[in-house]
Amino acid sequence: MSESVIPKFPAVKQSLHTELKKRVQQYFDERGIDATGTPRLFTKAIMMVIAFVFFYIHLVFFTPAWYFAVAECVILGGLIAAIGFNVMHDGSHGSFSTNKYVNRIAASSISLLGANHFMWNMKHNMIHHSFTNVDGVDDDIEVGLLMRMAPTQKKYKLHRFQHVYFWVLYMMLYVFWIFFADYNKYFSRKIGNVPLKKMAVKDHIEFWGVKLYHAAFFILIPILVTGWLNWLIGFLVMSLVAGFVLSIVFQLAHTVEHTAFPVADTESNKLPDEFAAHQIKTTANFATRNKLVSWLVGGLNFQIEHHLFPKISHVHYPAISEIVRAVCREYQLQYIEYPTMRKAVVAHVRFLRQMGR
Repeated sequence: MSESVIPKFPAVKQSLHTELKKRVQQYFDERGIDATGTPRLFTKAIMMVIAFVFFYIHLVFFTPAWYFAVAECVILGGLIAAIGFNVMHDGSHGSFSTNKYVNRIAASSISLLGANHFMWNMKHNMIHHSFTNVDGVDDDIEVGLLMRMAPTQKKYKLHRFQHVYFWVLYMMLYVFWIFFADYNKYFSRKIGNVPLKKMAVKDHIEFWGVKLYHAAFFILIPILVTGWLNWLIGFLVMSLVAGFVLSIVFQLAHTVEHTAFPVADTESNKLPDEFAAHQIKTTANFATRNKLVSWLVGGLNFQIEHHLFPKISHVHYPAISEIVRAVCREYQLQYIEYPTMRKAVVAHVRFLRQMGR
């Protein structure tokens, strides 16, 4: 990464991150358990992948009546998001299993969905997780001219209505990601303003292999078997559902009322807070008491815990969240949380409206 682009975190004597890691490690040591996934997570992952393959085969080769087909496309779109949240996400952070090869397999499930793991790893793991909500670095808040996602971004007249039309753009995320964003990163050799790290030969082969697979299995074969119009309707329904679910879950974690958008000092290029405090101030939790939401989104409603401990599997977040809450109280840091998903969505809509004013 270019040193001129990337800000730095200030060095502190009493690190909040060190204290948090010490207490969380103590939790695992006392119980004698691993910080990675459990058999329940592995079972859920296998179930989701099998369901994804089943609905794909049933839709393409045993195409049911249109009303059943549309419903199955909705389910398939939900499964794309669910596999991303529950399997790929933990795998790419190395928290799915204690076995690094199992983690690689889990991380590679992103290929099943048509996206490129190399690009995701740099965009999400390396950039977003380090410089959350930092305008000009965090690509997750760089939506383009159509939306203003940070106070430092330029405001246009159309942004006055972004809290109304955002849902349409969110639905387009999956299509945009698969057919444009990956290619844009590949050919521009940049993610936002950050230079892309050098790709090895195997990375190039994997990139084009995944794109050819996706074109064959999600475009060519369905068109040949079901016809162009049936494919188009089904693909759009699946993609729009997947796009909206992926978008809204990630946006509720960072672009809501009360989350911060830190700016580095112009002279020192240092951010105002150390790493852990930065993550807590820029991140929000939602619906943490709702077990169904937690199960479906792979614990990403415990986003504060995830940003502090990305190498800990999401199955442990409910437990360690109590530790994080206690530390936040001691250090007088606001632990941003919305009790329900509905309230989090409202907070996101209010945030978009504020950014558009």
